[in-house]
Amino acid sequence: MQICGRNFTAEEIHWIDQKVQTCPDLNRVQLSRLFCQHVDWTTPGGGLKEMSCRVALLRLEKSGLIRLPAVQKKVSRTTSVRYSEKGRPQEPIRIAAGKVELCLSPVKRKTAPLFNELIQRYHYLGYSRMCGAQMRFFVYTANQLVALLGFSAAAWRVAGRDEFIGWSDAQRKAHLHRVVNNSRFLILPWVEGKNLASQILSHAARKVPDFWQQRYGYKPWLLETFVEKQRFAGTCYKAANWICVGDTLGRGKWDCQNRWDKPIKSIWLYALDRRYKERICR
Repeated sequence: MQICGRNFTAEEIHWIDQKVQTCPDLNRVQLSRLFCQHVDWTTPGGGLKEMSCRVALLRLEKSGLIRLPAVQKKVSRTTSVRYSEKGRPQEPIRIAAGKVELCLSPVKRKTAPLFNELIQRYHYLGYSRMCGAQMRFFVYTANQLVALLGFSAAAWRVAGRDEFIGWSDAQRKAHLHRVVNNSRFLILPWVEGKNLASQILSHAARKVPDFWQQRYGYKPWLLETFVEKQRFAGTCYKAANWICVGDTLGRGKWDCQNRWDKPIKSIWLYALDRRYKERICR
Protein backbone atom coordinates (compact mmCIF):
# COMPACT_ATOMS: atom_id res chain seq x y z
CA MET A 1 0.00 0.00 0.00
CA GLN A 2 1.08 3.56 -0.67
CA ILE A 3 0.38 5.85 2.29
CA CYS A 4 1.81 9.31 3.06
CA GLY A 5 4.00 9.11 -0.02
CA ARG A 6 5.59 5.80 0.98
CA ASN A 7 5.11 2.25 -0.31
CA PHE A 8 4.52 -0.24 2.51
CA THR A 9 5.66 -3.72 1.51
CA ALA A 10 4.12 -6.97 2.74
CA GLU A 11 7.30 -7.65 4.74
CA GLU A 12 7.06 -4.27 6.49
CA ILE A 13 3.38 -4.77 7.33
CA HIS A 14 4.25 -8.22 8.72
CA TRP A 15 7.07 -6.65 10.78
CA ILE A 16 4.63 -4.16 12.32
CA ASP A 17 2.10 -6.89 13.10
CA GLN A 18 4.74 -9.10 14.71
CA LYS A 19 6.13 -6.22 16.76
CA VAL A 20 2.68 -5.50 18.20
CA GLN A 21 2.09 -9.16 19.06
CA THR A 22 5.49 -9.81 20.63
CA CYS A 23 5.72 -6.54 22.60
CA PRO A 24 2.42 -6.16 24.48
CA ASP A 25 3.62 -3.08 26.42
CA LEU A 26 4.50 -1.17 23.26
CA ASN A 27 2.43 1.99 22.70
CA ARG A 28 1.66 3.64 19.39
CA VAL A 29 4.26 6.39 19.71
CA GLN A 30 6.99 3.85 20.43
CA LEU A 31 5.81 1.69 17.54
CA SER A 32 5.98 4.56 15.04
CA ARG A 33 9.46 5.48 16.26
CA LEU A 34 10.70 1.90 16.02
CA PHE A 35 9.30 1.48 12.53
CA CYS A 36 10.89 4.73 11.29
CA GLN A 37 14.23 3.54 12.66
CA HIS A 38 13.74 0.08 11.17
CA VAL A 39 13.12 1.33 7.61
CA ASP A 40 15.14 4.58 7.90
CA TRP A 41 12.07 6.74 7.25
CA THR A 42 13.41 10.23 7.92
CA THR A 43 12.81 13.87 7.06
CA PRO A 44 15.23 15.79 4.84
CA GLY A 45 16.70 17.24 8.04
CA GLY A 46 17.46 13.76 9.41
CA GLY A 47 14.64 13.46 11.95
CA LEU A 48 12.24 10.51 12.10
CA LYS A 49 8.95 10.95 10.20
CA GLU A 50 6.95 9.90 13.24
CA MET A 51 3.81 11.95 12.53
CA SER A 52 3.51 10.61 8.98
CA CYS A 53 4.14 7.13 10.34
CA ARG A 54 1.33 7.43 12.88
CA VAL A 55 -1.08 8.48 10.13
CA ALA A 56 0.08 5.52 8.03
CA LEU A 57 -0.36 3.08 10.91
CA LEU A 58 -3.94 4.25 11.44
CA ARG A 59 -4.64 3.78 7.72
CA LEU A 60 -3.17 0.28 7.82
CA GLU A 61 -5.33 -0.61 10.80
CA LYS A 62 -8.43 0.83 9.12
CA SER A 63 -7.67 -1.36 6.10
CA GLY A 64 -7.60 -4.42 8.35
CA LEU A 65 -3.92 -5.20 7.70
CA ILE A 66 -2.66 -4.66 11.25
CA ARG A 67 -4.04 -4.24 14.75
CA LEU A 68 -2.51 -1.41 16.75
CA PRO A 69 -1.99 -1.34 20.52
CA ALA A 70 -4.90 0.07 22.49
CA VAL A 71 -4.94 3.85 22.92
CA GLN A 72 -3.40 4.59 26.31
CA LYS A 73 -4.28 8.29 26.50
CA LYS A 74 -7.09 9.94 24.61
CA VAL A 75 -5.89 13.11 22.91
CA SER A 76 -8.31 15.99 22.76
CA ARG A 77 -8.88 17.24 19.22
CA THR A 78 -10.69 20.38 20.32
CA THR A 79 -9.02 23.73 19.85
CA SER A 80 -8.09 25.26 23.18
CA VAL A 81 -7.06 28.92 23.03
CA ARG A 82 -7.07 31.14 26.09
CA TYR A 83 -7.89 34.80 25.71
CA SER A 84 -5.75 37.37 27.51
CA GLU A 85 -5.38 41.13 27.89
CA LYS A 86 -2.51 41.12 25.39
CA GLY A 87 -4.82 39.83 22.70
CA ARG A 88 -7.47 42.51 23.11
CA PRO A 89 -7.83 45.25 20.44
CA GLN A 90 -5.14 47.89 20.72
CA GLU A 91 -4.86 51.57 19.89
CA PRO A 92 -4.73 52.23 16.12
CA ILE A 93 -1.30 52.02 14.49
CA ARG A 94 -0.92 54.04 11.29
CA ILE A 95 2.17 53.40 9.20
CA ALA A 96 3.23 56.03 6.69
CA ALA A 97 3.41 55.03 3.04
CA GLY A 98 6.81 54.05 1.71
CA LYS A 99 9.41 51.45 2.53
CA VAL A 100 8.98 50.06 6.04
CA GLU A 101 11.68 48.48 8.22
CA LEU A 102 10.34 45.05 9.13
CA CYS A 103 11.54 42.33 11.46
CA LEU A 104 10.46 38.68 11.50
CA SER A 105 10.61 37.08 14.94
CA PRO A 106 10.08 33.30 15.17
CA VAL A 107 7.38 32.23 17.61
CA LYS A 108 8.78 30.40 20.62
CA ARG A 109 7.11 28.20 23.20
CA LYS A 110 6.51 31.13 25.59
CA THR A 111 5.01 33.33 22.88
CA ALA A 112 2.99 30.62 21.09
CA PRO A 113 -0.18 31.19 23.20
CA LEU A 114 -0.31 34.83 22.09
CA PHE A 115 0.15 33.87 18.43
CA ASN A 116 -2.62 31.27 18.67
CA GLU A 117 -4.92 33.73 20.45
CA LEU A 118 -4.46 36.49 17.87
CA ILE A 119 -5.09 34.06 15.01
CA GLN A 120 -8.20 32.73 16.77
CA ARG A 121 -9.52 36.22 17.47
CA TYR A 122 -8.81 38.01 14.20
CA HIS A 123 -8.16 35.54 11.34
CA TYR A 124 -11.27 34.41 9.49
CA LEU A 125 -10.10 30.77 9.57
CA GLY A 126 -9.29 30.88 13.26
CA TYR A 127 -6.61 28.82 14.96
CA SER A 128 -5.87 25.22 14.05
CA ARG A 129 -2.78 23.07 14.29
CA MET A 130 -0.57 23.28 11.23
CA CYS A 131 0.71 20.08 9.67
CA GLY A 132 4.20 18.81 8.99
CA ALA A 133 7.26 21.05 9.02
CA GLN A 134 6.18 24.51 10.16
CA MET A 135 7.28 27.91 11.42
CA ARG A 136 5.32 30.85 12.82
CA PHE A 137 6.43 34.47 12.97
CA PHE A 138 5.53 37.75 14.58
CA VAL A 139 6.15 40.73 12.28
CA TYR A 140 7.34 43.96 13.90
CA THR A 141 8.06 47.46 12.71
CA ALA A 142 9.55 50.05 15.06
CA ASN A 143 9.08 47.53 17.91
CA GLN A 144 5.34 47.39 17.23
CA LEU A 145 3.63 44.10 16.46
CA VAL A 146 1.77 44.55 13.18
CA ALA A 147 1.24 41.10 11.64
CA LEU A 148 1.52 37.33 12.00
CA LEU A 149 2.68 34.73 9.48
CA GLY A 150 2.41 30.93 9.49
CA PHE A 151 4.24 28.54 7.16
CA SER A 152 3.68 24.80 7.00
CA ALA A 153 4.03 21.70 4.83
CA ALA A 154 2.78 21.99 1.24
CA ALA A 155 -0.44 20.43 0.01
CA TRP A 156 0.16 16.86 -1.13
CA ARG A 157 -1.47 17.19 -4.54
CA VAL A 158 -2.82 20.32 -6.27
CA ALA A 159 -3.63 20.09 -9.97
CA GLY A 160 -2.95 23.74 -10.89
CA ARG A 161 0.34 23.87 -9.02
CA ASP A 162 1.55 20.48 -10.23
CA GLU A 163 0.75 21.28 -13.85
CA PHE A 164 2.55 24.61 -13.62
CA ILE A 165 5.67 23.03 -12.11
CA GLY A 166 5.53 20.14 -14.58
CA TRP A 167 6.88 17.50 -12.22
CA SER A 168 6.08 13.81 -12.29
CA ASP A 169 4.57 11.94 -9.34
CA ALA A 170 8.00 10.57 -8.45
CA GLN A 171 9.57 14.03 -8.60
CA ARG A 172 6.76 15.48 -6.48
CA LYS A 173 7.24 12.81 -3.81
CA ALA A 174 10.99 13.41 -3.80
CA HIS A 175 10.89 17.22 -3.65
CA LEU A 176 7.56 18.25 -2.10
CA HIS A 177 9.33 19.22 1.12
CA ARG A 178 10.99 22.03 -0.87
CA VAL A 179 7.56 23.66 -1.27
CA VAL A 180 6.31 25.56 1.78
CA ASN A 181 2.75 26.72 2.33
CA ASN A 182 1.96 30.21 3.61
CA SER A 183 -0.98 28.89 5.61
CA ARG A 184 -1.70 32.00 7.72
CA PHE A 185 -1.24 35.72 7.09
CA LEU A 186 -2.83 38.26 9.40
CA ILE A 187 -2.33 41.99 9.64
CA LEU A 188 -3.80 42.99 12.98
CA PRO A 189 -7.10 44.85 12.50
CA TRP A 190 -5.91 48.03 14.26
CA VAL A 191 -2.93 48.38 11.91
CA GLU A 192 -3.16 50.54 8.78
CA GLY A 193 -0.44 51.01 6.18
CA LYS A 194 -0.45 51.43 2.42
CA ASN A 195 1.27 48.49 0.67
CA LEU A 196 2.15 47.02 4.06
CA ALA A 197 0.85 43.53 3.18
CA SER A 198 2.95 43.19 0.01
CA GLN A 199 6.03 44.53 1.82
CA ILE A 200 5.59 41.90 4.55
CA LEU A 201 5.29 39.14 1.96
CA SER A 202 8.41 40.33 0.12
CA HIS A 203 10.36 40.56 3.37
CA ALA A 204 9.21 37.09 4.43
CA ALA A 205 10.29 35.62 1.08
CA ARG A 206 13.82 36.87 1.74
CA LYS A 207 14.03 35.75 5.36
CA VAL A 208 12.03 32.52 5.67
CA PRO A 209 14.48 30.30 3.68
CA ASP A 210 17.30 30.99 6.16
CA PHE A 211 15.05 30.43 9.16
CA TRP A 212 13.83 27.20 7.56
CA GLN A 213 17.36 25.97 6.99
CA GLN A 214 18.31 26.72 10.59
CA ARG A 215 15.42 24.61 11.86
CA TYR A 216 15.17 21.81 9.27
CA GLY A 217 18.56 21.70 7.57
CA TYR A 218 17.46 22.65 4.05
CA LYS A 219 16.10 25.65 2.14
CA PRO A 220 12.71 25.64 0.41
CA TRP A 221 12.61 26.43 -3.31
CA LEU A 222 9.01 27.53 -3.67
CA LEU A 223 6.22 29.14 -1.62
CA GLU A 224 2.54 28.42 -2.18
CA THR A 225 -0.68 29.79 -0.76
CA PHE A 226 -4.43 29.52 -1.38
CA VAL A 227 -6.68 32.59 -1.46
CA GLU A 228 -10.43 32.15 -0.99
CA LYS A 229 -11.89 33.84 -4.05
CA GLN A 230 -15.20 34.91 -2.50
CA ARG A 231 -13.32 36.85 0.18
CA PHE A 232 -10.11 38.15 -1.39
CA ALA A 233 -8.64 39.05 -4.77
CA GLY A 234 -5.04 38.19 -3.84
CA THR A 235 -3.94 41.78 -4.56
CA CYS A 236 -1.14 41.83 -1.99
CA TYR A 237 0.31 38.56 -3.34
CA LYS A 238 0.23 39.93 -6.88
CA ALA A 239 1.94 43.13 -5.70
CA ALA A 240 4.65 41.00 -4.05
CA ASN A 241 5.31 39.20 -7.38
CA TRP A 242 3.54 35.95 -6.58
CA ILE A 243 2.03 34.19 -9.60
CA CYS A 244 -1.56 32.92 -9.78
CA VAL A 245 -1.48 29.52 -11.50
CA GLY A 246 -5.13 28.47 -11.33
CA ASP A 247 -7.94 27.57 -8.95
CA THR A 248 -8.67 24.68 -6.67
CA LEU A 249 -11.58 22.36 -7.50
CA GLY A 250 -13.52 22.82 -4.26
CA ARG A 251 -12.47 19.49 -2.76
CA GLY A 252 -10.73 19.12 0.57
CA LYS A 253 -7.97 16.60 1.16
CA TRP A 254 -10.43 14.30 2.97
CA ASP A 255 -13.13 14.48 0.28
CA CYS A 256 -13.38 10.79 -0.56
CA GLN A 257 -17.06 11.00 -1.51
CA ASN A 258 -16.75 13.71 -4.20
CA ARG A 259 -18.80 16.28 -2.29
CA TRP A 260 -17.01 19.30 -3.80
CA ASP A 261 -18.21 21.39 -0.85
CA LYS A 262 -15.14 23.53 -0.15
CA PRO A 263 -14.68 27.18 -1.19
CA ILE A 264 -12.87 27.73 -4.49
CA LYS A 265 -9.40 29.17 -3.90
CA SER A 266 -6.88 30.70 -6.26
CA ILE A 267 -3.43 29.10 -6.18
CA TRP A 268 -0.44 31.43 -5.83
CA LEU A 269 3.25 30.54 -6.10
CA TYR A 270 6.47 32.40 -5.40
CA ALA A 271 9.85 31.10 -6.56
CA LEU A 272 12.54 31.35 -3.88
CA ASP A 273 15.06 29.74 -6.22
CA ARG A 274 15.04 30.79 -9.88
CA ARG A 275 16.24 27.34 -10.86
CA TYR A 276 13.56 25.50 -8.89
CA LYS A 277 12.02 23.80 -11.96
CA GLU A 278 15.43 22.54 -13.07
CA ARG A 279 16.19 21.28 -9.55
CA ILE A 280 12.75 19.73 -9.00
CA CYS A 281 12.62 17.95 -12.36
CA ARG A 282 16.22 16.76 -12.20
